Amino acid sequence: MMTRMAPETPHGPPAVSPSPRRDPGTRVGAPAPAGLSRPDGTPLRLLVVDDEAPLAELLSMALRYEGWEVRSAGDGSTAVRTAREFRPDAVVLDVMLPDMDGLTVLARLRRERPEVPVLFLTARDAVEDRIAGLTAGGDDYVTKPFSLEEVVVRLRGLLRRSGAVSARPDTVLVVGDLTLDEESHEVSRGGQAIRLTATEFELLRCLMRSPRRVLSKAQILDRVWSYDFGGQANVVEIYISYLRRKIDAGRAPMIHTRRGAGYLLMPAEGT
Repeated sequence: MMTRMAPETPHGPPAVSPSPRRDPGTRVGAPAPAGLSRPDGTPLRLLVVDDEAPLAELLSMALRYEGWEVRSAGDGSTAVRTAREFRPDAVVLDVMLPDMDGLTVLARLRRERPEVPVLFLTARDAVEDRIAGLTAGGDDYVTKPFSLEEVVVRLRGLLRRSGAVSARPDTVLVVGDLTLDEESHEVSRGGQAIRLTATEFELLRCLMRSPRRVLSKAQILDRVWSYDFGGQANVVEIYISYLRRKIDAGRAPMIHTRRGAGYLLMPAEGT
């Protein structure tokens, strides 16, 4: 995820550098890094504030790929209102907004959420601008142009330091009573070990990285399998059924189907 934002131009939003052509043998949709979550296992909440819609959407997509819940705002007033309702765990905040500057937005956010970490986005690279943002209470900043990966890495650091995330190692994914260790490949539910094939493990990892989020068959194919099945999306149905026999058999179901949309995994009732 090394897409880099090109500098702003006077004729439109920042351009995005094209991704290099993939070798046919390269794994498609390689998994994202192990996701962070709240201590209760629910997704972290991120608010992206930027008046450039294409940039805001790219950032939101990158953060959702981490398994986080994301909302966006295009101006300061909307950002303050959304933060009040959404109660984000962290905010990505552009310094230049159409109705008020980012420092003013930060001050208003901190009146109600003094602990929420804020990562500034700025096209300015002067030392005094960086100092102003940090002095006003910003926790970190990224100067445009930047890579999406850099934003994600900095947010991960801010979230860890803020105490908003689980103290479990990043290699362990937890949803309800279901646990998956990405290093040891151990899976358990309710403390009972579950043996999975390599493909079943990758499918479960894909679902657990985006808990409560519906993933389409196309998204699952892209992230789990290393090549295009030529429209044979029923392979997803087959492996979902395999997983259900091992994960949900005799227990309250965690894997759910949304007809016409896809599949999602969420904590079972009562866990």
